[in-house]
Amino acid sequence: MSRSADVVVIGGGIVGLALADAWLARHPSNSVVVVEKEHSLAEHASGRNSGVLHAGFYYAPDSLKARLTRQGNAMLQEFCREHGVRVRETGKVVVAQSAEELPALLELQRRGVANGVDVELIDEQQLRELEPLARTHQSALWSPTTGVANPTEVVEALASRVRSRGGEILLGSSVTGAGPGWVMTSSEGRILAGHVINAAGLYADVIAHWFDVGTEYRMLPFKGLYWYGSWEPGRLQRHVYPVPDARNPFLGVHLTVTVDGRAKIGPTAIPALWREDYGGMHGWNAGETWEIARTFPRFLTSDAHDVPGLMRSELPKYSRRHLVQQAASLVPSVRAQDFKQKARVGVRAQLFHLPTKRLEMDFVVRQGQNSTHILNAVSPGWTSSLAFADYVIDAVMA
Repeated sequence: MSRSADVVVIGGGIVGLALADAWLARHPSNSVVVVEKEHSLAEHASGRNSGVLHAGFYYAPDSLKARLTRQGNAMLQEFCREHGVRVRETGKVVVAQSAEELPALLELQRRGVANGVDVELIDEQQLRELEPLARTHQSALWSPTTGVANPTEVVEALASRVRSRGGEILLGSSVTGAGPGWVMTSSEGRILAGHVINAAGLYADVIAHWFDVGTEYRMLPFKGLYWYGSWEPGRLQRHVYPVPDARNPFLGVHLTVTVDGRAKIGPTAIPALWREDYGGMHGWNAGETWEIARTFPRFLTSDAHDVPGLMRSELPKYSRRHLVQQAASLVPSVRAQDFKQKARVGVRAQLFHLPTKRLEMDFVVRQGQNSTHILNAVSPGWTSSLAFADYVIDAVMA
């Protein structure tokens, strides 16, 4: 017994829902089915991120991230206003910890200007006025359009719009196989599909390989730990970030403000031992651990990234005190005794290119037979989701 749909989207995260939403906006009479293995939404990356609405100044001007983040920020903020989802307009400051970091700070400003993002280089006095708790060396970068929302609230609101447009979301339905024109699910059996969109996050490479797409890629997951502070809401007013290492696609440990005004420290970028390595041994998958163990030596020998330096800096962050100490270099009043509540652990679905031994720094989308595969949609994928979906669906229909 089988059923059919014009489009089947594998993965009910923010990207999968945005893609279903964008398709239905263009083809309201089409049948679109989103298949999500969990029994509730936002159980993985879409509900385990900081909720920061990035402005778009980090990314190389010729990248998809640069093109889509600024647009996505505006689109997501408008969506939140229209659907009653809370947004806190915090802004962000990027601070330098030494004179050696100032050239990289200037490069961030240059990229921001090239990307059409509102950014301003400020001095120490201006920083004290914007965020009294933060400290910098001589200069900092101010991003007024960076904000924050509750990621789960956004996902739930977007799912409601997909349903209101006639889309169907199958929760608790695992995909056990797929190919051009069909998807096998645990709840509905075989679904015949005019087009399959693979937005499976941590498992996007696995599903793409079923279609013989992206076989040169493997997923290398990285674990992100977060801690909430006990400070009164509003004590920290702005997101405070370090100057990132341009050789790696991570932004470093930072302090963010939640939509409720709480301070939050994180994330780490610790190599995960399996794809859903959220803590303890729950869900351990021996096959995935073996695959990562086979792939990781290629990453370790990469000339494109400072992998030994990354390992030296990240592994000690399993210690809460060490992680908080890192944040204290940005906001000196941070104390370990004030950050004891653990937040949900996140896992970054980071794509790795085997032939070049590189972590993919940009979004990666590949077309297959009657299929589209979102292989790399990591940060700022949440911010960019609505603009990213428009870009992908326009490419499919071209």
